[in-house]
Amino acid sequence: MRVRMKPLKDASLITAIKTPFTHSGDIDLHTYDLLVEQQIAAGVDGIIVGGTTGEGHLLSWEEHLMLIAHSANKFGGRLLIIGNTGSNNTREAIKATENGFATGMDAALQINPYYGRTSTGGVLAHFSRVLDIGPAFIYNVPGRTGQDLTPEIIEPLSKHQHFIGVKECAGNERIRYYEQQGIACWSGNDDESFAGRHQCNSHGVISVTSNLFPGLMRRLMDDNDAELNERLQQTMHWLFCEPNPIAINTALMMTGAVLPVFRLPYQALSQAQREQGLALLSAFASDEYVGDQAQLLADSDFIYRA
Repeated sequence: MRVRMKPLKDASLITAIKTPFTHSGDIDLHTYDLLVEQQIAAGVDGIIVGGTTGEGHLLSWEEHLMLIAHSANKFGGRLLIIGNTGSNNTREAIKATENGFATGMDAALQINPYYGRTSTGGVLAHFSRVLDIGPAFIYNVPGRTGQDLTPEIIEPLSKHQHFIGVKECAGNERIRYYEQQGIACWSGNDDESFAGRHQCNSHGVISVTSNLFPGLMRRLMDDNDAELNERLQQTMHWLFCEPNPIAINTALMMTGAVLPVFRLPYQALSQAQREQGLALLSAFASDEYVGDQAQLLADSDFIYRA
């Protein structure tokens, strides 16, 4: 197991990859493969398949597991394949995680039960069951789950042989604390990831922004380049002007990287927000972002599928 765990802990840039859709609203595997190839070319270490950014919550489990299997089959060995197989239903999370490992993923991303929240003991029991199956990152995002995974939860879990570390959205001081305890942490907030990496000793970032700027995010994790961090800050903030993944979807559509197709309930950013984004993207060279050329797009250009 140590042989499998080391490359996972060594990964400093992991992209929460976008799931693109065809005009009919089905998964666009051709475009997906092009997106992943650009991540590989930029030196990204791994991808989260079917995460929040990949709209796993809008995919059926059949689609979700197909995408994990496709990713492992086509790209396994070239970068790490981490399947988001978490659920607020422990039985469902176990089944999805078993299937994900059976199809070749390297690790799972696991979240604490959301909406139907449980006690601290219940959270520990939930994670223990899914960790027994294979290597996993634990994802702490209180803004989405409504429950913070505090050190009293994470520290006992960190002793499990399959615990890789935490994708932490509760800030850099939490990351600093965990890293001082020998618990691996990846920033879940792109705008804080530079300080997390170079000041708080995080292992890296699990990033939304790297969908658009994989090469620049690679540099941000590798180099203590405060000027690059400052250059990216406004665009990072814009990418979260609405709940993720609305803005990253819109941005990749504006650059022509993916078709302008949304699955509801997501809709494109407003025209005013798109105008702001276009001004920000115009400050970057076209070879710095994924896609051909940034353009505004009209409201009528976007397609919405249920």
